[in-house]
Amino acid sequence: MRPRLVFVHGVGGPRDTDAEKAQWLRALADGARNAGHSRRAAELLDGSVDVRFAYYGDLFAANASEDADVAELLLDAVDERLADPRDDREEQVLRRARAQIAPEGQQQGAGNVLRQVIVGANTLVALRGLRTLGGWASGRVMVRHLGQVTDYLRRGHVDDAGLSIDRRIRDRVTAQLDPAGPTVVVAHSLGSVVAFETLHEHAGPVPLLVTVGSPIGMRAVVRARMRPRPLQVPAGVGHWLTFWDRDDFIVGRPELERCIAANAAAVAPVSRRVDSDGAWVHPAATYLAQPGVAGPIVEALEAVTAV
Repeated sequence: MRPRLVFVHGVGGPRDTDAEKAQWLRALADGARNAGHSRRAAELLDGSVDVRFAYYGDLFAANASEDADVAELLLDAVDERLADPRDDREEQVLRRARAQIAPEGQQQGAGNVLRQVIVGANTLVALRGLRTLGGWASGRVMVRHLGQVTDYLRRGHVDDAGLSIDRRIRDRVTAQLDPAGPTVVVAHSLGSVVAFETLHEHAGPVPLLVTVGSPIGMRAVVRARMRPRPLQVPAGVGHWLTFWDRDDFIVGRPELERCIAANAAAVAPVSRRVDSDGAWVHPAATYLAQPGVAGPIVEALEAVTAV
């Protein structure tokens, strides 16, 4: 059986899907080789694996907004990180950004909130893991991209056919899944939220779901708005690994197994920390190049092939 691997991307602007799929595959192959899977690494690149890239970024092109709702998301992320700052300097940056995003005693008009959020985001891009080298060029870009998370979860932007943006995004992902056979799914950032909701509607088996750089742990903005409720591992998922880097600002810190119930087969999320020590740690390729991330993915693909 030729295994199917589906990548689900996260926030960001329009992208070259072929180039990004190739980048993710190269990173995954590097990680697989470093995990001791040289043969499987080669097969990732020679067409032995049916690799799909579920793209939906164009749906945000006309709608992506510098949304004041991002303030709540950023405050959630700041508070998560303040619970365990790396050092005194990081704590100072976080507290300064928090005061800028939600200053006490100021009028909270929509325009004021947006300006405050952008100022706070400009402070945050100095953090380790968010530095502008290779990352967000400015706080404004950061806010615009994170606005895609709130756009998805508000489930608006209904098209002429009556379909909301979240529905159209999930339809894009569903189209890449094997409707009956097994699919290994790797989802990044906002894509992890999309994949979670999509797989609840998917009948085919998913022997492994891998989420990297996921915001699902963010309580107020993300987890509280996800569906279906109560949150439970999708029925068809046979194993779920979620990886986070302590310097990835977009990741909620709580372990997902504490807030998402197991499915009927007793499958619960398993959280694992990785450390990339880079200036810009959020990209999917950074995670996939980690042997601890790549190893389980290629092992799951190999198990599918052996069936």
